[in-house]
Amino acid sequence: MRMRTLGTLLLLAAIPAFAQDASANLPVAAYHTHPMQFHKVRTDGTVESTNWSGYAVTGSSFTSAKGSWIVPSVNCSQTPNSYSAFWVGIDGYSSDSVEQTGTISWCDGRSAQYYAWYEFYPNPSYEITSVSVSPGNVISATVTYNGGSSFTTTITNETTGHSYSKTATVRGASRSSAEWIAEAPCCTSSGGILPLADFGTGYFGLDYTDVSGTNYATDSSTSGAISAFGSDVQEIIMVSSSGADEAVPSSLSSDGTSFDVVWKSE
Repeated sequence: MRMRTLGTLLLLAAIPAFAQDASANLPVAAYHTHPMQFHKVRTDGTVESTNWSGYAVTGSSFTSAKGSWIVPSVNCSQTPNSYSAFWVGIDGYSSDSVEQTGTISWCDGRSAQYYAWYEFYPNPSYEITSVSVSPGNVISATVTYNGGSSFTTTITNETTGHSYSKTATVRGASRSSAEWIAEAPCCTSSGGILPLADFGTGYFGLDYTDVSGTNYATDSSTSGAISAFGSDVQEIIMVSSSGADEAVPSSLSSDGTSFDVVWKSE
């Protein structure tokens, strides 16, 4: 086991958002993703959120969610010290847990950083050191319910061939939604949402990734692409606390899986 100095251990203990996982082999950066923070419903039926943009489908007893996206490059000259996360998951749209895995593109000052992570919220996020991430990489990911309180997240860098899976127990998970999301993570020193990094455009789904069976979910009554969930498809626009657009998804493409999310403001 790699040893740490007392000073390093004290530093980690002083930052609650950090966590360690022997299998992932590294503490995660000081942020975590979060259930959706609802703002309002627009007259056209789209949902405003202060931390999510993309698509969710609602239902009951979800057993899987599959997604794919291209890792976007962040413009750290435009938005230094900012964050953007891209992921697929189960729960979190209207519940208190999220079982998810994805990538983060963030700005450490004006230096761009990229990595893969998983999270079983309300537990912390963990960086996955065995799956390196670079802008333009094609990522696929799956979250699966195993029965009982057990879930497995799997993320694969399709460009490099590296993959990682993690199984954990999440008690009380409602399994009431599945999501494909660009997120402004949490938390500022006051517990608020972090500034959203300028990621340009994020691309999700088969049309962009050539990954088959992607942006699919399965619940007790439906199994298929996002569009297969009909009136239970929720289009989510990220807005500031004052309601200004921050990240806006496109409509779903003709295959029912694909969309993009355009950054608008920090």
